[in-house]
Amino acid sequence: MQSSDQSIVNIAAYKFISFNDTAEKRPLFLAFCQKHNLRGTVILSPEGINLFLAGSRPDIDAFLSWLRADTRFADIQVKESLSDKQPFTRMLVKLKAEIITMKHPLIKPEEGRAPFVEAKTLKRWLDQGHDDNGKPVVMVDTRNAFEVDVGTFDNTIDYRINKFTEFPQVIADHKEELNDKTVVTFCTGGIRCEKAAIHMQNIGYDSVYQLEGGILKYFEEVGGAHYNGDCFVFDYRTALNPQLEETQTAQCFACRSVVTPREQLSPFYVPGKSCPHCAGEHATHAAQNPDEQAAA
Repeated sequence: MQSSDQSIVNIAAYKFISFNDTAEKRPLFLAFCQKHNLRGTVILSPEGINLFLAGSRPDIDAFLSWLRADTRFADIQVKESLSDKQPFTRMLVKLKAEIITMKHPLIKPEEGRAPFVEAKTLKRWLDQGHDDNGKPVVMVDTRNAFEVDVGTFDNTIDYRINKFTEFPQVIADHKEELNDKTVVTFCTGGIRCEKAAIHMQNIGYDSVYQLEGGILKYFEEVGGAHYNGDCFVFDYRTALNPQLEETQTAQCFACRSVVTPREQLSPFYVPGKSCPHCAGEHATHAAQNPDEQAAA
């Protein structure tokens, strides 16, 4: 965990639960967060809530007390990290059909979660090379390819998906080769891997777990054992290391690619304009559109 002189508390949380009064609750969430100087995003959906917020310790604590006063969210679990500045520029409360888009609305985790494995148990399984029943353990990353490139578990299966809606088909296509394994799905904070594991159960996987709390909870409880690299996060920090500290990894404003510290040494890396991943495209566009470049 980071040093105590960092004053901003960053929280990530979600819960799948029937939430049919989202339209009525939206202005209340927005007003409370604005009153307490919080920034970030809260997603309200008929299937539950998903949030990323940052603010001072008293304001974060006030929000969690207010949220948990609603019995539907009394037991919501929170992942926490610290930073020395506010990672978000504004406060948004959004209404969506799903708190994480998979385009499989029949999945209702509140009616029965997929089995989960806690961080300490997973580390033990990975240390010994098998689960408690002697079955080989396979890690399946449910995140997008650019997130995986920042860091992931050793020997993980990465299907190079570009968006989560691609996951149901790709995991169905590989079912036969995973049938004799214990599969552990994982993601940043737990929401995608929970939905993924339920879908896998629904299509016939008989030994599948989700990593409880995702990578961030794993970092918090056991550090970086069996993990290579950092964890991409969706705010200005871009990536956190296993100590939950901000790293020097950046994200290109123009093409949204992740830019490593080494890539930032490239002459093609111009903060806010280009990076080695997209500089060639910008050069081609400029040559084809000289008048546009002159006007700029």
